[in-house]
Amino acid sequence: MAERRISDLFALRRATHAPMAAAAVPPDVPAAYARPPRSSLIDAGLYRDGVRVASPRSLDEVYAVMEADPEAFVWVGLYRPSAEDVLSLARRFDLHELAVEDAIVAHQRPKLERYDDTLFVVLNAARYLDHDEVVEFGELHVFVGPSFVITMRHSESPDLSGIRAMLEADPELLALGPEAVLYAVLDAVVDEYSPVVAGLENDIDEIESQVFDGDPAVSRRIYELSQEVFAFRRATQPLIAILAGLAAGFEKYHVDEELRRYLRDVADHTARAAERVDGFQLQLRDILTLNATLVAQQQNEEMRQLSRSGHEQNNEIKKISAWAAILFAPTLVGTIYGMNFAYMPELDWRLGYPLALTLMGLVCLTLYLVFKRRDWL
Repeated sequence: MAERRISDLFALRRATHAPMAAAAVPPDVPAAYARPPRSSLIDAGLYRDGVRVASPRSLDEVYAVMEADPEAFVWVGLYRPSAEDVLSLARRFDLHELAVEDAIVAHQRPKLERYDDTLFVVLNAARYLDHDEVVEFGELHVFVGPSFVITMRHSESPDLSGIRAMLEADPELLALGPEAVLYAVLDAVVDEYSPVVAGLENDIDEIESQVFDGDPAVSRRIYELSQEVFAFRRATQPLIAILAGLAAGFEKYHVDEELRRYLRDVADHTARAAERVDGFQLQLRDILTLNATLVAQQQNEEMRQLSRSGHEQNNEIKKISAWAAILFAPTLVGTIYGMNFAYMPELDWRLGYPLALTLMGLVCLTLYLVFKRRDWL
């Protein structure tokens, strides 16, 4: 399985600092990780006192500039990193094998892990696509150490180039070190939640209109939107615990007061987004209940209409049957006397004809009164 320990497949150990092998990939490595080596480096910068002093273009250059300037810290940005690049960074920065496994396999839930002096943070970014009216989710891994920040995007969002430009335009904030980068990334991820919240709110308003308009496709849309809200909740809810965990280490790790304010602001925005998401879940639940009630009412009305139509049809059938029975009696008598047999007792009887007519009239009248009393006529 892809979730097996990547550390077993690649024999990665924290004590290993040997140079990266060129192409030695074990034969039992999953096909997803056995692709040809490629560079997934998007951007890298070496920063001293909040100023970018070097822009290495490969991981080997990153290691070289760090050796030349041990007082600076480096920010390495990767996009859909290959296993080779992750393992190279793991050896150079002594990353824990469990965190490395998560970074390679991806598809992780948001979480915060601390391995000695290295933080490993998994974030789920989200953005609202107006054209398709859906929420797109992305995964971001962040390693933060005393002299490095490594960001690994496994999807299109979030775009970290704007965050890097914003930090580089604020040297005082960037001078606070790698944790300033982490907090800026957290702030950017949470800021992207606001358009998602607004988009979901608009979708819910549209669904309410569809429900009252009796749109038959609304049930499917309610279900799909409920799934998006649930996925969005899985992205936002763990982030509260992540921020609380970072705040718990303020004193122990001597976090700068400015960064503390930064984190508290991010936590406040996250709590608001989480509250809205919880509200959306309750609102969608109520809408689903309302839609089921309206559908049931519509079905009951249709059943009443069918019952009414059936009742009217039954009345018509009764009338037709009653008149058919009334007309059948004289027809029966007339048919018998129309046989023209040679020997019939009433043929020579003077009162035979009037008696036959009277009999037919009495039978018809009797049947009419009987059907009338039973409301068939």
